[in-house]
Amino acid sequence: MLVIIPAAILLVFIGLLGCIVPVIPGPPIALLGMFMIYFTGDGEISTPAIIVYSVVTILTVILDYLIPALGVKYFGGTKYGKWGSFIGTILGLFILPWGIIVGPFSGAIVGELLGNASGGEAMKSGLGSLIGFLLGVLMKFVVCFYFLVIAFIALWHFIAQSYQ
Repeated sequence: MLVIIPAAILLVFIGLLGCIVPVIPGPPIALLGMFMIYFTGDGEISTPAIIVYSVVTILTVILDYLIPALGVKYFGGTKYGKWGSFIGTILGLFILPWGIIVGPFSGAIVGELLGNASGGEAMKSGLGSLIGFLLGVLMKFVVCFYFLVIAFIALWHFIAQSYQ
């Protein structure tokens, strides 16, 4: 257990880094760290909590792909911009390192232009996609940061129990 909790914290740190670095799936890696703490069996993370963490992680991953398209909609984009943003997000995964940032933005613009929008409307849609992407990053960061706090609490309790 002396090695497991620090290894779990390392995974959560990698997950936190993955919120910013597009090629690292941040929340799922951080969740692996939470599972490591859960399986130590010291009771720091309960079964209902690990289920909630898993559901939150799954929702975060799904929303990470949808939020840029929602940003397009919020900024007045059409269905062409939403689809362009979604397709750009998927294609951006394969164009490293900046594809995940440029993909939704450029996809929204291309989608709007294909839908006969003006250049200004297409840029506005692209901006909505970019803001949506940044909100997705913030959402992932909050989830992973919460996991990090829980992991450090588990470490604190482990250390406190060791000295009793």
